[in-house]
Amino acid sequence: MTSTSSETRPFNAADLGTLVVMAWSGEAPDGDMPYLLAYTLGDAAAGPEAATAAVEALLENNGLPVGGDLVDGNARPTLPVSLLVESGTAVVNMPGFNAQCTPPPEWLEAVAERGFAYFVFTTRPWPEAEPGKPVEPEALAAFAGADETLNAAAHIVLPARSLRG
Repeated sequence: MTSTSSETRPFNAADLGTLVVMAWSGEAPDGDMPYLLAYTLGDAAAGPEAATAAVEALLENNGLPVGGDLVDGNARPTLPVSLLVESGTAVVNMPGFNAQCTPPPEWLEAVAERGFAYFVFTTRPWPEAEPGKPVEPEALAAFAGADETLNAAAHIVLPARSLRG
């Protein structure tokens, strides 16, 4: 018989460094898919390895498997991660992490149509992406689509909520 530990891993928020959330939409067989990507710049004082370990602990402590199966937030009402879309802003909340971004209009249309976003929270740092500066689509595709990024991430179907209900 195997048992799983409910013990949480040590987590130091300062080790996360700068966390970024980015929104974009992409073509899928059934229409546009709204994506969210969260990553660290790896700029924590203790270095990129500490940032990776901190993101891993944050995800695991919230029941989000790194490199594991897709977590369907529609099927898990107690999921500790939420997405609020309001006034042209996307806000992701979870214990130990709150971030917002201003998605492009096509992302807002896609999330309104689908009712969810596909959220990828990777432990892989992306130091080349500077906050506040535009990211070239090719650079985003290369980072977000890389096996190293995807295999080091939690993947969540995150229901979109609004203040209006």
